[in-house]
Amino acid sequence: MAVTLDKGSSGSIQISQGSSVMELLSRMRRVRFATLGIGVVACVVFLALFAGILAPLDPIRPDLNLSLEPPDFTHLLGTDDLGRDILSRVIYGARVSVLAGVVSVAMAFLGGVGLGIISGYWGGWVDHVIMRLMDSLLSFPAIVLALAIAAVIGAGLTNVMIAIGIVSTPTFARLARGQTLAVRELEYVGAARVLGACDLRIMRVHLLPNIAAPLIVQTSLSIAFAILAEASLSFLGFGVKPPEPSWGSMVSMGRGYLQQAPWIVFGPGAAIFITVMGFNFVGDALRHALDPRISRHFTKR
Repeated sequence: MAVTLDKGSSGSIQISQGSSVMELLSRMRRVRFATLGIGVVACVVFLALFAGILAPLDPIRPDLNLSLEPPDFTHLLGTDDLGRDILSRVIYGARVSVLAGVVSVAMAFLGGVGLGIISGYWGGWVDHVIMRLMDSLLSFPAIVLALAIAAVIGAGLTNVMIAIGIVSTPTFARLARGQTLAVRELEYVGAARVLGACDLRIMRVHLLPNIAAPLIVQTSLSIAFAILAEASLSFLGFGVKPPEPSWGSMVSMGRGYLQQAPWIVFGPGAAIFITVMGFNFVGDALRHALDPRISRHFTKR
């Protein structure tokens, strides 16, 4: 279904029928560094999907005869202390990062948006209880809270995704609540209520589509945070179990060889930096494309 971007009577940007995804991409491309961000995200997803084909060597097979080899034509990013190819491990590590980012943010989106819409639409004691719960989660630094949750429920990629999803939920809840408060008093919501539509239908059909634009932007930015959080937790030993490659665990392992073999850290460290930067660029481009009111200071001339 095609969408267009219109400014509602409340001043919020709404998504409605009429235009195409190509128009959205055209708006995004006018934002500085948007094309770079889209390219980076596309490359990372491509590596994650086809890691088994693209990786030149087995990422978990050790070869002690090649231990700590510097980069060359056979091993473009060198080898680690067990002789494993760094490039192959970085490529396979993209799977962990993309999976962690998408799944954890999907959990946060579903839970946070649902709670936020209910809180904003019903108000009263429901709003008070939900928002106090979200405020209690926001009172802790996100990484510290994720670390505490992972420590309680145990190590492993699934538990890391759950921890990141929990700490990301309040962001979506507060955003959805704020947008719902602005939209629930508009005429079409009142008309639907008068016509006998139930609360669930109003939330799903009339509220959610009209608050989707800022949620889409937040989703892109939250994926960047989730990838960084997964790398941080893996660095501390709560991510995937060895010998499975993860960018965070690779950096953790390579920190003991910084002077002797700095290339061990360079590959996964650069992958984390470039991927997070790409998702942030995409999020910024979406923010400008979905909200024409924003100044064009950062757009291409």
